[in-house]
Amino acid sequence: MKKIVAFITFMLISSIGYAQNGAKIDFKANNNTIDYGTINKNNDNGIRVFEFTNTGTSPLIVYSVQSTPSCTIISKTPSTIAPGNSGTIEIKYTMTPGPIRKTITVETNAINFDGGRIPLKIKGDVVLAD
Repeated sequence: MKKIVAFITFMLISSIGYAQNGAKIDFKANNNTIDYGTINKNNDNGIRVFEFTNTGTSPLIVYSVQSTPSCTIISKTPSTIAPGNSGTIEIKYTMTPGPIRKTITVETNAINFDGGRIPLKIKGDVVLAD
């Protein structure tokens, strides 16, 4: 009986350690948010870049990047990122005057986000020239 309990305990501990292996994504932006601040529509092109690193032990796969209206995905790093390597997602806001509150959803195989879905946010305020 002791051997069975020891074996089950060993398997549980081993599976917990194994479950933490995999791709992990870490974005450079604080809280995965880029703050445009207050910007002038005529002096800013609206382009920003989210930078990230695969901090896991397996290749990170970026399945898709989806944006909300008024925000365009210009480019993204190829879909597979090796452990320790970095990538980028370049976005462009349409610079419509008023507050900016948009979300970009990144779908990955990252184990450090629920379902591998990461919400990226942009915020700020676009003003017209004086």
